[in-house]
Amino acid sequence: MIKVGCCGFPTSMKEYFRLFSTVEIQKTFYNPPKPETAKKWRDEAGEDFEFAVKAFQIITHPPSSPTYRKAKIHAEDGGYFKPVREVFDAWERTREIAKILSARIIVFQTPRSFRENEENKKNMREFFSTIEREFTFCWEPRGWSEKGVREVCESLDLIHVVDPFVSESLYGEPKYYRLHGFDYKHKYTDEQLLWLKEKVGGDCYVMFNNVHMLDDALRFLKILEGNK
Repeated sequence: MIKVGCCGFPTSMKEYFRLFSTVEIQKTFYNPPKPETAKKWRDEAGEDFEFAVKAFQIITHPPSSPTYRKAKIHAEDGGYFKPVREVFDAWERTREIAKILSARIIVFQTPRSFRENEENKKNMREFFSTIEREFTFCWEPRGWSEKGVREVCESLDLIHVVDPFVSESLYGEPKYYRLHGFDYKHKYTDEQLLWLKEKVGGDCYVMFNNVHMLDDALRFLKILEGNK
C-alpha cells in the first residue's frame, strides 16, 4: 500500500485531512507542540488518518544549528544522539507527542555535519538501545557511504530514508521516501511522477517536501488511482 502525503501542512489542516491519509509533522522537529495541541490534531484528523513524526532537533542537530535559532530554542548540549540529558529529554518530548498522535513512524533526520565516524555510530547505538522501541524508526542520513548506512540500519533496525530520485533505500520495511525535489523549488513533471509510480511499490510512504508539495502530492495520488 502506497501512502502519499506531505512533510508539513501546505494547506489548512481541515482541508489536508480531507485530501490525504497521512502527514509527516514538522513542528515536532523545531519545537514539539503542547500535548493538548497534539490531541486536538488527533481528534480533528479522524481515526483512519496516520501521523508520522519528525524527531525533535535537539536529538539530531547540534546547538550551533541555524534551526535552533529559527525555533527560538536554547540548549547547552545535544545533537548527534549524544548520551546527555538534553538529548534524552528531547526524546521524551518527541515520544509523548508521537503517542498522543498514535504515530507509527518517527523520522530522525541528521545534518551533513553528522559525520560517518565511530563516535557518532557509538552514540547512535547507545541512544537506540536505551529508548523504548514503541515505534518504527526511520533515519535519513546525509553524506554517509552505502556501507556505513547499511551497517547502522541493520544493527539498529532503522529504515533507511531516501529520496527515490537520488538513491536506493538500503534497509528496512516499509520503505519511507522523502521527496525534496531536485532543488526545494522544483515542481515534478507528470513524466517524473509516472516514473515514481513505477519505482515505488508495496508497503511504503511517499512524502513530498518541496515548495510545490501540495500539487505534486495530489497529482501523484491521481496517477496512482489511474486518473492521469
